[in-house]
Amino acid sequence: MKKLSLLLLASVFTLSIYSCRETTEERTEDSLEEVGTDIETTTEETYNEAETEVQEEIDGTDDLNADDDMQ
Repeated sequence: MKKLSLLLLASVFTLSIYSCRETTEERTEDSLEEVGTDIETTTEETYNEAETEVQEEIDGTDDLNADDDMQ
């Protein structure tokens, strides 16, 4: 009976460790996907802002750094 109890306890412990490992892997994957999405969004926003600034410089309508339009 003692061996059966220890075997059952070991089985429960093993299953709980395995289940925690899967949960951690899922969380890590989700976090990596979120970071990738954030990087993509930030890159697109930065590109769009830079494109607008360059176009304003070309058109002479840049109001962000008014000093450099006076040259």
